[in-house]
Amino acid sequence: MQFDAELLLLALAPVFLACIGWEAWHLARTRPQARLYNWYDTVCNAALALMHQSADKLAWLAVVPVYAYVYRHFRVIDWHPGWLAFAALFVAQDLLYYVFHRCSHRVRWFWAAHVVHHSSSRLNLSTAFRQSLMYPIAGMWAFWTPLAVLGFPPKQIVAIVLINLAFQFFVHTQAIGKLGWLEYVFNTPSIHRVHHACNPRYIDRNYAGVLVIWDRLFGTYVEEDPLEAPQYGIVEPLDTYNPLKATFHEWGSMFSDVARARGLGNKLRALFGPPEWATAFHAEHARTVESDRAGLKSTGTPSRT
Repeated sequence: MQFDAELLLLALAPVFLACIGWEAWHLARTRPQARLYNWYDTVCNAALALMHQSADKLAWLAVVPVYAYVYRHFRVIDWHPGWLAFAALFVAQDLLYYVFHRCSHRVRWFWAAHVVHHSSSRLNLSTAFRQSLMYPIAGMWAFWTPLAVLGFPPKQIVAIVLINLAFQFFVHTQAIGKLGWLEYVFNTPSIHRVHHACNPRYIDRNYAGVLVIWDRLFGTYVEEDPLEAPQYGIVEPLDTYNPLKATFHEWGSMFSDVARARGLGNKLRALFGPPEWATAFHAEHARTVESDRAGLKSTGTPSRT
């Protein structure tokens, strides 16, 4: 099936903006004390979206020829255009999105790009725009390469990736409750609220793009509990509305940790370990600094060499 996803997304742009306007109005009227929208946060999200889109355009220029090469030389299936081919492409890409998304939470190199999406302490439809220009550097594009091996042309790969991401715009909201039986099959606002939460029982769960069946199949699904409201943001909070700081803060922290860490194993963990390794490393470093300061105050000389 042939389609032009970029034209579709261009047509959806006014829909996205209208939905954000409606949600901001609705939440201000029904939950004014919650202050779920903030002008600084929303402008930061918009700036991050523009930066991401610019980087994405350049990245596709470099990546599409890679997909084309793999498609020409290594594809194992030739699909006849039609609904069967579209369904296979949709399901395969959604599974690969689950793999990418899970890696983005469990491997710090990928997390350094993905953390931008989670670093706001708010969750609303504008949060869907909160993306990183560093995804191409982190290697997001590599996760879609198997689609070329499966016999899908580069333009279709790009299109299905964009359509998957467009769907996800609509799950970034607190204005919609649970959706019954749909939550057994599809990603929904309730399911995605869990994903954005930093509560210990919610963290690193519900990686779904469009289909939640992967979370249920691979044991990463957690239901939103009405008795435990999600708390949004990241474990080590980022207190800024500066889009450049939001984009690069984790990269700076990661390379700083590589320089400070002792031994090759720890340096590799600083790059490719899970994000909680970095949290523990930072906590230990803070304790060491505090101990050194205490030693200086009590003796007048450093307590460590």
